[in-house]
Amino acid sequence: MTCAVRSLLLVIVALAAVRTSADEPPLLKPELEKMSQSAADRMPSEMLERFAQGVTDVRDTGMLDKAANVGDKAPKGVLYDIDGKPVEFSSLWADGPLVLTFYRGGWCPYCNLQLQNLQKSVAALEGVGARVAAVAPEMPEKVAETIDKHNLTFQVLSDKHNAVAKKLGIVFKLPQVILPTYRDRLKLADFNGDDRFELPLAATYVIDTNGVIRYAFLDADYKKRAEPRDVVAALKKL
Repeated sequence: MTCAVRSLLLVIVALAAVRTSADEPPLLKPELEKMSQSAADRMPSEMLERFAQGVTDVRDTGMLDKAANVGDKAPKGVLYDIDGKPVEFSSLWADGPLVLTFYRGGWCPYCNLQLQNLQKSVAALEGVGARVAAVAPEMPEKVAETIDKHNLTFQVLSDKHNAVAKKLGIVFKLPQVILPTYRDRLKLADFNGDDRFELPLAATYVIDTNGVIRYAFLDADYKKRAEPRDVVAALKKL
């Protein structure tokens, strides 16, 4: 093998490696587990127990069995952009499949980590023809702060009073065991603009151009999120 041929092969291998890396979203689970462990090392045991009980209480409501899932039709509804202008929910999948992530708010470190990972995954998701959007129950100005903080390039929208999330069946009232933390310490009402103390599951959906859900990630545990690589795999099946 001549030096020229060997050099050409090395270049081809290097380009293939770069392309594979670009096409493959970064793993999210290890980052979430690291954050969870860090929180466990910092927080008092009684607080960790309250949060764990809160997750159990949400799961025990049975909402995961009733929430919109694969095969269901996405509902009609209205979301709002950062200027407070209405956006028809169905418009998000009019031109191609939609990757839709619901997050609790910019105050949530796990949500921020997921949004950062989603930003790193945009090229891979859009590379298989999808549109990426995230939704939170926060007021538009709070959503704008999150976009600026993380330099997000995908669409992020406000779901006032969890209206769309409720139609999907993914909204829960904060369990009594953790309500004081969110109400008094976090001051959730200042973020959401109401005192309903409701949050959506950290759910992720893939919705096709017919408005049918083709992938769904649902979990009562706020520390668990959809893995972008699984979302890409679901999109490739469309």
